[in-house]
Amino acid sequence: MPHIVVADPIHPEGIERLLKTPGVTLDHPGIATNESLAERLRNADGLIVRGTVVDEALLVHAEKLRVVCRHGVGYDLVDVPVLTRRGIALMITPEANAASVAEHALMLMLSLARNVVPVSAGVRRGEWRVKGQSGTFELGGRQILILGFGRIGTRVARLCTAFGMKVMVHDPYMPAGTIRGAGYEAVDRDAGLARADFVTVHVPASDKTRGMVNAAFLAKMKKGAVLINTARGTLVDEAALETALRSGHLAAAGLDVLTVEPMVTAPSMLALDNLIVTPHVAASTTEGLYRMAWDSAGNVMDFLAGRVDRDAVVNVEVLA
Repeated sequence: MPHIVVADPIHPEGIERLLKTPGVTLDHPGIATNESLAERLRNADGLIVRGTVVDEALLVHAEKLRVVCRHGVGYDLVDVPVLTRRGIALMITPEANAASVAEHALMLMLSLARNVVPVSAGVRRGEWRVKGQSGTFELGGRQILILGFGRIGTRVARLCTAFGMKVMVHDPYMPAGTIRGAGYEAVDRDAGLARADFVTVHVPASDKTRGMVNAAFLAKMKKGAVLINTARGTLVDEAALETALRSGHLAAAGLDVLTVEPMVTAPSMLALDNLIVTPHVAASTTEGLYRMAWDSAGNVMDFLAGRVDRDAVVNVEVLA
């Protein structure tokens, strides 16, 4: 009888799906317990996590654990080599939040193009004629560089096209012919940075991508361009970004993620009017949360039943 532990609160429909599965026992946040999570994993066959760090210390007693599913697509809180060494599969929910994150990226672009936050704040202060309400611009006709042409990047490209934007894509892991076949221009990264009015980042966090948006990267961007990051905060050198925003080299930036999360001390760049920051909520729509919970439950149950969706497995070598 498989035993599944849900470490963090997820959408109730995900819990309900697990509870209704015959032969499955469940430990979830709605059950009061004084045991540590590590102790609760002693008899676990499957684990679903959202914001929990999964490392060697957590798995010390998890001798039966066969699969961990990350509620979402990012897994920077999971020590993948440790799981692989133990023969434990790591799964994600690849499609569940893509639409929500793509729409959030467009929301940030529109909000910055129309100066929505400071203008709205001025109206709330009783100012009908607000500084900054002129000088706004349309997205149509602007050039955008999309870095990363995966599930989210492809959706962003479609949304930008609907707004009449000229879409450029850089993804070293995607054949240029595939990008062109989808109707977009495949470009070298630096050439795209020099042309783009908007640059939006949709790549995973890794040792290779950590700090990729640094001073050199920003210097190559077109003067007056806008940066969007709804991927991971560790991709951006925040000090370099603040310098670029204060100097006027960049017109604005929109971030859903920061280097340190949850935020402990407010970064000095939050004082800037040409910056919008949201607290890592791009995926957290009603629909996104439902799909991530539903898919997480399904992934674990299917895996334990011998039905494995290889496209959702990060460390496929454990399946050999």
